Amino acid sequence: MQDAPTDLKLIALDAEDLAIVSAHMQDAFVRRGEIVYLPAQKRFVVGAKRYDWSAYEAGRKERVGAALRFERVLKVAQTGLAALKPEALLNLLAVSFVENDPPSGIVTLTFSGGAAIRLEVECLEAELRDIGPRDQVSACPGHALADEPQAR
Repeated sequence: MQDAPTDLKLIALDAEDLAIVSAHMQDAFVRRGEIVYLPAQKRFVVGAKRYDWSAYEAGRKERVGAALRFERVLKVAQTGLAALKPEALLNLLAVSFVENDPPSGIVTLTFSGGAAIRLEVECLEAELRDIGPRDQVSACPGHALADEPQAR
């Protein structure tokens, strides 16, 4: 009998915390229309279908609906997204944070294909939360290592 899935809820207040969030969001599918900046609230939110790596270790292949939220966002810049339609699907590769004038800094969301979003934040305050639903999938995301020959 397989363990029941556990919904994830993580808080990130520094670069080390955000690296854990990034690992859980690696290969998440994001629709362009589910990326929202609310400047009056200083909030930035990304809706995603993340691959549940914990479920994979328990023998299940699942994606789960998740929300990645950043608070205290002062400015948002993007590259490679402006021309995309709201239904365009992006693959999130990584989320990182670099302090430039502690505690403020830059959060970068990097997508496949060269797209990226840069958030200027007063300080790092992020939350990743599973919000459902869970969907069974047939394939696990995979990446060839740089020194491995590519399958043809």
